[in-house]
Amino acid sequence: MSHPEDILSTSLQTLYDYAPITHSSGGDKFTYKNTSAASPTTVTLRTPDPKAVNWSLHASSIWVSSIYAVDHLEDLQLDRLAWDGSPEGGPRLLELGAAAGLPGIVIAQAYPSLEVTVSDYPDENLISALSDNVIANATSKQCRVVPYAWGSEPSVFAPHAPFDVILACDTLWNPDLHTLFIKTLCDLLKKTDDARIRLIAGLHTGRFTLQAFMLAVQAAGLHIRSAIEKEVIGSQKREWNAERDDSEHERRRWIVWMTLSWPIKKANK
Repeated sequence: MSHPEDILSTSLQTLYDYAPITHSSGGDKFTYKNTSAASPTTVTLRTPDPKAVNWSLHASSIWVSSIYAVDHLEDLQLDRLAWDGSPEGGPRLLELGAAAGLPGIVIAQAYPSLEVTVSDYPDENLISALSDNVIANATSKQCRVVPYAWGSEPSVFAPHAPFDVILACDTLWNPDLHTLFIKTLCDLLKKTDDARIRLIAGLHTGRFTLQAFMLAVQAAGLHIRSAIEKEVIGSQKREWNAERDDSEHERRRWIVWMTLSWPIKKANK
């Protein structure tokens, strides 16, 4: 049975071309289906319902950027992460701000040679839902759950860190958290030339917030390899432009896909 908020979002989109930025609500069931993929995917999730004190996490919804990520797995370029059979295990991917865990779970299903870690704030209700979702979708063998507050001691990820790929969807909306988030990225990204950070962010909080993050992440020593605006429903793409003057209605139609890495000189140290 569809949730009333999802019905309202669908109605608004149909009648007024008003694109939703979230789906589902805390405690509700959410089912993702992708029948266009080479291997059709169905994932059923329980949307987290964090404690009231942690409402500001906004982890009680499935964000459109997460759905966009799993609809476009090929853009993550995970096929290039080949496992050479070494006893240290396969390539490692971390999803930060995972909430219900949609991207991480779908990736674990699609790429069984990857070691996937999904992580979010150590709220008991949130982590319980995330853990249940990993188990319910039969990915617990290669997908582990780690409670983690950004900027804290990263040793909780041992022995699975550092990571070849870090993925995060809609984690840039609060500028007060940028410093801690960037520290976490720097702490956990493997220092190699081909290690990548993939960030997918909605424009619903405006362009200034994302531009502030881009400036801060470069000041921290990471390199922005690309920042592309992509249409949520459609195929249009355009280069990131912080000065683009668009309405909230228009911004809802787009996500920004960023790819970050270490500068070559740092990766070689």
